[in-house]
Amino acid sequence: MTPRRAPRRTRGITLIELLIVLAIVGLIAGLTFPSASAGLDSLRLRSACDETAAFLYYGMTYAERRQETVFLVIPSEGAKLQWRTRKPGALKEFVLPEGVHIAAVQMGEQGGGGGNRMIPLMPGSPFPKLSLEIVNRRGARRLVRIDPVAGVPEVTAPKENDEIM
Repeated sequence: MTPRRAPRRTRGITLIELLIVLAIVGLIAGLTFPSASAGLDSLRLRSACDETAAFLYYGMTYAERRQETVFLVIPSEGAKLQWRTRKPGALKEFVLPEGVHIAAVQMGEQGGGGGNRMIPLMPGSPFPKLSLEIVNRRGARRLVRIDPVAGVPEVTAPKENDEIM
């Protein structure tokens, strides 16, 4: 009588196979993370610009509907905007998402500058000639403006040699 051999186990995976699969998954994740991160930063910038334009338009319509002077406040830290009235307290505040900030503010012929800015908007008057340059952490820039004549918000990508206005 011949001795029986134990059946060879063929089910399951070995530790080496598991490590190879994990290495491949890690390599794919490492290669795709930068592009996915850039895509998210681009979406944050686009969203911040659209919301900033809507926020500026809100202040303009509020002044018209209430027949009340409204002040646009742009703090020096460049991460938020506020609408205020003569009454105490902020009427409305908009905080830019993380990784996005206001790099420059230009009004008419005046350049950007430090410190808080308070821009009055009176009922019946056109929106001031104002441009906000919004930048994300990767350096992508967008300009947010309100057309003083038509009162329409616009978001544009500036050219490299473009001035803010």
